[in-house]
Amino acid sequence: MQMGKLNKLQSFRELQQNLSLQVIENMNSSVMIRKLSIILQNMATKLCHQLYKKDSEHKCKPCPKGWLWHEDSCYLQGQESNDWQTSEQECRNLNASLLKIKNKSVLDFIKSQTIDFWLGLSPSKNYENPKTLKEIISSSDWLINNTNGFSGEMYCGCRYYDQLVYKHCAERENFICEKLADRVKTENTLINEEPDGFL
Repeated sequence: MQMGKLNKLQSFRELQQNLSLQVIENMNSSVMIRKLSIILQNMATKLCHQLYKKDSEHKCKPCPKGWLWHEDSCYLQGQESNDWQTSEQECRNLNASLLKIKNKSVLDFIKSQTIDFWLGLSPSKNYENPKTLKEIISSSDWLINNTNGFSGEMYCGCRYYDQLVYKHCAERENFICEKLADRVKTENTLINEEPDGFL
């Protein structure tokens, strides 16, 4: 009787150990799958960038039709010039915001735009002297969606060539909206619509 209980206990311990080993193996497989998924996503994004260079409206593009794609953001030039507040509202209507230049890559990207445009900087009651765009990359003045107390008598930041200049917010300028790009869909990048050999 005692021997039977010991054998059952031994069998239970072996099962428990096998189960523990299986759980560890499954966890290792999950980590491996996660890593492979990240690698696949990065490959799809790089491939989509190459396809985008050839066809700016390729189906893999993670931005809405008509928007430009740069790194992890989408950009759209407004259709007409507006005052700063209307420009900001038009961007918000598109689930976007006025362009913010927060790194050198974005600065280089917008240099290709020939127009001058409003920037997503907080409006100021006081006129500020012009600065180079490079100087404002690390500015704490980038707008944080709070325009309480806004009036047209305030000064708003505008890109003028390679400078940041402040103008009355009621003046009319062009504007560019920006928003975060969607993730590149792997299947839209790596799989043909009609794979070879299929009808």
